[in-house]
Amino acid sequence: MRENRDAFHLAIPARDLDEAQEFYVGGLGCRLARRYADRITLDFFGDQVVCHLSDAWDRDPGLYPRHFGVTFRERDDWDRLLALVEKRKLPLFAEPSHRFEGLVEEHRTVVVADPSNNLLEFKHYDDPRMMY
Repeated sequence: MRENRDAFHLAIPARDLDEAQEFYVGGLGCRLARRYADRITLDFFGDQVVCHLSDAWDRDPGLYPRHFGVTFRERDDWDRLLALVEKRKLPLFAEPSHRFEGLVEEHRTVVVADPSNNLLEFKHYDDPRMMY
């Protein structure tokens, strides 16, 4: 059904578009596709994230039930993302960790918070079968 040329779309609230653009483009290295007075559209690691100007952003976020991010197939890609987060001093919601050691679900994870408290988790599973 979905092909590689298709993009997943996610719309999220943003309290300030300049802050959102600086975080996603200047911080994470996403590409700004379009900007309007009320939203920015981003190429988020090959998928589409739209930050809509809103007062409905989460002032006290929790990781569950809502967060998003990227699960990297290659460990080197996760390592590069973590190095970028550390170099650019992006705000961490959860420190980098190595979870479920010794189990098939073993993975590395880090969670960052954007300026509107949208939480982004980046992870890599040692066993590629655990990707989904």
